[in-house]
Amino acid sequence: MSIPFDQSNIRWNTLEGLDHVHFHVCAVDEEKRIVDILFKFDANSKIALHRHRCDYVTVVLQGELRIYRANGELKEVRPVGSYVSTPGDGEAHTEGGGDVDVIAFFSNRNVTGNVYDILDPDLNVVAQFGIPEFKALMEAQGPAVKAA
Repeated sequence: MSIPFDQSNIRWNTLEGLDHVHFHVCAVDEEKRIVDILFKFDANSKIALHRHRCDYVTVVLQGELRIYRANGELKEVRPVGSYVSTPGDGEAHTEGGGDVDVIAFFSNRNVTGNVYDILDPDLNVVAQFGIPEFKALMEAQGPAVKAA
């Protein structure tokens, strides 16, 4: 039996044009080149096509993380509790939740440029997120705990 992750103290954020994904930037450490983010992907949906540009660790806290190749083929399913360390510059893909919203912690390491490249269907870069962008998002999101 899977127990839902208590997200009552998390302030979820969204970005216009990026559907089915909510985020909370936990930390941006420029000196150590680390960006830590909580993501919530909607159930039975896919987020934007993208590529991870740096090494990262993923821990699934709720649901199952489904990873799809750029052509839509299901590549991998990571159940709750999964811990996976992945090198950057892998293949372009989408991700999403299974039958419930998935919540996963992403720790992006050794960031020297972009953390993510957002891609169009032809794999052209349409947006980029690096340390400056995540630092600005973290400052704009306010405190982690929602006001009562």
